[in-house]
Amino acid sequence: MYFRTAALRLLPAALLLLTACSETNTKTDTASSPKEESMATTADAMDSTTFAVPQPAAATSRPNRLTAPDTTYAQDVALFLGGQQPSQQSSLTQLAAQPTWQAFAQDQDQSWDKYRATHTTSMTKWASTELDSVHASSPTIFYPFSGPDFLNVFTMFPTSQTYVLMGLEPVGSVPARSSLANPKVFPAVKASLWSVLNFSFFRTNDMAVDLKSVELDGALPLIMLFAARTGNQITAIRPVQLDATGQLQDAPTDTTKAKAPKSIPGVEMKLRGSNGQSKTVYYFSVDLSDWKLKANNAPLEFVRNLGPLTTYVKSATYLMHKAYFNQIRRLVLRRSRYILQDDSGIAMKYFQQGAWQFNHYGTYKRPINLFAKHYQPELTAAYRDTLRKPKPLPFGTGYNWRQTDSNLLLARRLVPLAD
Repeated sequence: MYFRTAALRLLPAALLLLTACSETNTKTDTASSPKEESMATTADAMDSTTFAVPQPAAATSRPNRLTAPDTTYAQDVALFLGGQQPSQQSSLTQLAAQPTWQAFAQDQDQSWDKYRATHTTSMTKWASTELDSVHASSPTIFYPFSGPDFLNVFTMFPTSQTYVLMGLEPVGSVPARSSLANPKVFPAVKASLWSVLNFSFFRTNDMAVDLKSVELDGALPLIMLFAARTGNQITAIRPVQLDATGQLQDAPTDTTKAKAPKSIPGVEMKLRGSNGQSKTVYYFSVDLSDWKLKANNAPLEFVRNLGPLTTYVKSATYLMHKAYFNQIRRLVLRRSRYILQDDSGIAMKYFQQGAWQFNHYGTYKRPINLFAKHYQPELTAAYRDTLRKPKPLPFGTGYNWRQTDSNLLLARRLVPLAD
């Protein structure tokens, strides 16, 4: 495990961030032409600068678990993975009585207490004031390049009804009890959460290796964990997919059959908030680069049909700065009433002049060295504007994760939504 020594924790932030990426290093069969770069090849190029990551042994075949899981069991799994006591009737109660889980639960309580003190409290207070008008008109939140990060999007937008997350990570499934009985699951989960709880983003290459090694096979287990730790109760989970036209369908339960052409795998999770409000979370495993969307634009069609959006972008490896992410960038700009992002989102040069009102928060200096070429002089000028001075940002976020270095931009549309 990479986070087990104090020495590593004391490495300069630049080294810790060197391997940071909001998407996994999942391989795709990309062509050699520069026009066919994708989210996956961008992640691979970044990974080439890092130390070698040992690959886990091939996972053993498991029974088909694409059928909708028992809701009570799913909620207990979410609690168990988050270090919270499952229900008394749960089949996981015996596992939760073991010393390994007890120690894990105590450690998780300490980590989450620290996270609340350093992030959640400040983020919630800031969002309740600076995003109050956004909350009032944001039933649907779109979070591209999210990975399993339900934690941050829910903290920023706790009153929304629908959250649509998209990333390269495979969807995954609700872990079986046999996987949860593996004592290695606890350090794997702890390692996977370490960077998001300390820096607000995932070191997803490490996350992928750690979780696969204990047969937690995608984004869903962590989304479930975050739902439980943010006070939500899981009321239903079902595997879904998008067909070629972007319509939502139940996923086929027979995994021995060939996958439908151009289908996009996903999951739908229904939640009940602590205030009783019902919520729906979607996660789709998809590459949002232009050449992938040209072959299959189902994700774009699905998002277009959601109605007016509020889009949230954080720690997105500056993908929408690039020419080969034009389609997803254009969709966000055309269908969003609000965009909340750090500087890794949409470059300022792509916002139509006079069509948006901007509120800047925090500090903008320049990207970390890994992304130095994405420096934006326009943002420097905006942060030096003496007439519209940036507002404080009382928490850290993004790759420049220290509070004194972090930035957020809230863009509000001034013109009607594009068709």
